[in-house]
Amino acid sequence: MVENVIWPAALDADLTRSEGRRVPRDLAVSQPTVDEIAKAVQQVGYDSVIERDKRYPHEYETRGRVLVKDADDATKSDLLGAVAAYMQALRA
Repeated sequence: MVENVIWPAALDADLTRSEGRRVPRDLAVSQPTVDEIAKAVQQVGYDSVIERDKRYPHEYETRGRVLVKDADDATKSDLLGAVAAYMQALRA
């Protein structure tokens, strides 16, 4: 069982790559929330668990993280790309 962790910083268009963004800026969204990420993960077809009391090591504020369960068939970069695309569709 593989658990992937998605931090909001990985999808945040306001951050640079060195600050934690993992997707291209044109796929990223501004100030993503863990609720939006979890909804997008479920739209992609995976189960998710929100942990609100976690803090990304490079940030000062606690924004939480999303655990993605049983994502054995996808790499993390593919998963992040699909989630980012759904998040853009949710915000449109």
